[in-house]
Amino acid sequence: MLSNIKPEDILFLDIETIPSFQSYEMLDPVTQSHWEKKSKLIANEEKSPAEVYERAGIYAEFGRIICISAGFLNQKNPFGFRLKSFFGDDEKELLLQFSSMVEKFTRNREALLCAHNGKEFDYPYIARRMIINRLVIPDILDNAGKKPWEVKLLDTLDLWKFGDYKSYTSLDLLTSVLGIPSPKDDIDGSMVARIYWEEHDIKRIVKYCEKDVLAVAQVLLRLMNLPMIEADKIESVTVL
Repeated sequence: MLSNIKPEDILFLDIETIPSFQSYEMLDPVTQSHWEKKSKLIANEEKSPAEVYERAGIYAEFGRIICISAGFLNQKNPFGFRLKSFFGDDEKELLLQFSSMVEKFTRNREALLCAHNGKEFDYPYIARRMIINRLVIPDILDNAGKKPWEVKLLDTLDLWKFGDYKSYTSLDLLTSVLGIPSPKDDIDGSMVARIYWEEHDIKRIVKYCEKDVLAVAQVLLRLMNLPMIEADKIESVTVL
């Protein structure tokens, strides 16, 4: 399948999410009740809903997006890579900006999106948060009624499994075994909420998100047996 794909038609992406509020105590009573039910499914009885609330960011119903980073290959021999991030406290605005970029990128080409664990996390999370924010989902993310071959969503985790569904391989592990620089050299996903709420360092989160996007692109190029992106060919146009 990969041999029929043009690398320059792929938009690579990653998202960073946090719980909608800093603490469980800040939730309204109705949402607290819903989280209490959810928390029972993800933690043992020894931990209270408040103690596991730090994990709320991974659920679109209890979290929100604070950064979406995207990148694409903009030249060949060697590949160049261009990055752009949409971030901030206003989730609706960053989703609007991201949607506008996706619409432009997918126009007049056989475009695909690519993320690591995107089918389980990034793609549905973005779509759900767009619905919650009363936004129109870009066609490439809206799979309702589409046939399998009409879905234009790639997932490097799914590709790496080669049909094996028994285990999960993190992006950090995959880059390690493939000899690609780790995107987790500063922070990892478990630290994002704390850095956002306590340190208010959105720039650090954006840089981490862009490293993940670059890593996803490098992994896919390895899977396609194509040359890696060289450090001096990477450009970020994000204004921090």
